[in-house]
Amino acid sequence: MFVAQRNGRPATAEELAPLAFAGYAHFTAMQVRGGRVRGLDLHLERLRRASMELFGRAVPDDRVRSYLRAALRDGPAGVSLTATVHSPAGEFTVAEGEPEVLVRTGPAASGPAGPLTLAAVEHERFLPAVKHVGEVAKTYVLRQAAGQGFDDAAFVDRRGRLSEGSIWNLAFWDGTAVVWPVAEMLTGTTMAVVRRRLDRLGVPQRAQEITLADLPALAGAVVMNSWTPGVPVHRIGSVPLPEAEPFVRLLHRAYQAEPPAAP
Repeated sequence: MFVAQRNGRPATAEELAPLAFAGYAHFTAMQVRGGRVRGLDLHLERLRRASMELFGRAVPDDRVRSYLRAALRDGPAGVSLTATVHSPAGEFTVAEGEPEVLVRTGPAASGPAGPLTLAAVEHERFLPAVKHVGEVAKTYVLRQAAGQGFDDAAFVDRRGRLSEGSIWNLAFWDGTAVVWPVAEMLTGTTMAVVRRRLDRLGVPQRAQEITLADLPALAGAVVMNSWTPGVPVHRIGSVPLPEAEPFVRLLHRAYQAEPPAAP
């Protein structure tokens, strides 16, 4: 039912084995329903930009789309799909090579129901604008947070600004407008879909630096990623937050307004 393909064809054990130890690669993750993806253009742009950053060249969009189609061709209607781009030259080398694309599919996911509690952890990711692999710190802080009784973690940078979560973007609500945190972070595809759809719905949005001290003045918070456009958060660190169900419903409505596209 599910596949692992290298450049559009089934990947062999010999081809997959080196990737188990590869840390110089980037990826995008998406939810596919009925062979279609919301924000497909954003996923392709993410892969293109990250490839230029890491490898100085990118696999053309039409070729990436053909690899996605090949992986979805005989699978179930709903899957989770991850497309990882790496160089056959491997790590610890300046050798150049044409980037390759590993596409994997697995069971469809929808994320937790929430509400969640997030530990506030001082952490800044390296190359935050790139969704890259080998980030041991994210799993480490998640495990540390769970050990302290939290569901996950929210990152606080050296200036005290909230940025993102372990695998999530953060969004806040002031009762009227959606508030996006300003800090160095990965711009998620779901986040970008929601922002452009909120614009079309005429919902006010603004971006601002948000610290833990700012949270009591806000009316709600969520996390979002490829699984879901909004899971409510009712505490960050020691600061409680309202669940703000209308805010969560608004984000889901905005995301559902995005027409899904076929690769």
